Amino acid sequence: MQKPNAADGIPAGKVITDPDSLGRYAHDEAEWAPAGLPLAVVRPQDTEEVRAVVAYCARHRIPVVPRGAGTGLSGGANAVDGAVVLSFEDMNRILRIDPVERLAVVQPGVVNDDLRAACAEQGLWYPPDPASSPWSTIGGNAATNAGGMCCVKYGVTRDYVLGLEAVNGLGEIVRMGRRTAKGVAGYDLCGLFVGSEGTLGVITEITVKLRGARPPERTVAGFFDSVVAAGDAVSRVTAAGVVPSALELLDRHCLKAVDAWKNMGLSADADAILLGRVDTPGAAGDAEAETIRAAFAEAGAAWAEVSTDQAEADALFQARRLAYPALERLGPVLTEDVVVPRSRVPQMLARIEEIAGEHEVLIANIAHAGDGNLHPLIITEPGDDAARARAQLAFEEILDAAIAFGGTVTGEHGVGLLKMGGMDREVGPVNLAMQRAVKAALDPYGILNPGKVVVSGAPLAH
Repeated sequence: MQKPNAADGIPAGKVITDPDSLGRYAHDEAEWAPAGLPLAVVRPQDTEEVRAVVAYCARHRIPVVPRGAGTGLSGGANAVDGAVVLSFEDMNRILRIDPVERLAVVQPGVVNDDLRAACAEQGLWYPPDPASSPWSTIGGNAATNAGGMCCVKYGVTRDYVLGLEAVNGLGEIVRMGRRTAKGVAGYDLCGLFVGSEGTLGVITEITVKLRGARPPERTVAGFFDSVVAAGDAVSRVTAAGVVPSALELLDRHCLKAVDAWKNMGLSADADAILLGRVDTPGAAGDAEAETIRAAFAEAGAAWAEVSTDQAEADALFQARRLAYPALERLGPVLTEDVVVPRSRVPQMLARIEEIAGEHEVLIANIAHAGDGNLHPLIITEPGDDAARARAQLAFEEILDAAIAFGGTVTGEHGVGLLKMGGMDREVGPVNLAMQRAVKAALDPYGILNPGKVVVSGAPLAH
């Protein structure tokens, strides 16, 4: 198949075909997710160039795989053989920040932290803050409906996306959503695209709503003798009616890995640490912090206090953000992303420990515990095929356990390739058939990120 070039409306210099360069665009950060070799990588600078690429691929039935920063953990950005990868690294402009309407308009390649910093200069705040915020892009965040530490109180990416511009599977540009405070004209196609992982269209522009500057936070820390006791504390915080601005869990494996890497001196004589934050101003915030501390103590915390040392509190949260890359240094990491009702967090953490023992694998736990979003990290030795097989069995059993507890197989990383079986088991055949019908309507040739999330069966061949 002829590769796309300037004659197809794609400017010269935007197409990469060098085999040595293609490999770095072939996959995201998901361990063991299969990936093919793309036919080419195109780095567009505007929507018209994206439209030209997709239209070309539609005519020739070439798969199109959108890619942000490649920080995904489910294989959602992995290429298939012969695909054109659309890399948005050059579509990285903040087009508008409107302090009156409290919204921002951005291209998909804008890095999350860059948008947050630009908003902060105008006294505004964009809340979604995945752990990958220094590197991940708003387009990728929208494609996976990313969350983060503050989503327990402030919601996930979908709650902030007002409107989208995208190119569908026929190479047509379409606008969805609105820039007004309210709007119910027709189906919510914008909400449908958020979390669709590039399978329904290629996002080329995003309008997000903003909030006023965030109030100062108070931090509560608790040390526990087990992750199950820490899970019980999460349930108690929920039952007390407090909505923290963050409630994060790290186990001893995470702390040791961060200390070994960064020498931060944060290792504690505990199996788990809970980090809670509240940002309610004044006496009400003081009362919320004390309620969280009391819930930690009632759950059996060996130590629980409201921090008076902001530098120490910030260091603990920095350790939480560093946990995943620190654990990666130990060996291949198979990353989970399950969510259960907050009342079932203790049982789910106990089941994860049982699964680790049954399959003789090391599972470290970090979690957005406040909304029941758990990230068990299954760590294996490099080159140990037997451990890899056990890890993959444990991975599937954790998915099944989350479903059994009334939860879901992914809260913010997306289905991608790794969780397709779990999604099938979670949603059932009727639901899947409806999703495949939507996919077929918006992508009749089946070219958009094929083989991910749901498989429509639409032919790629002429």
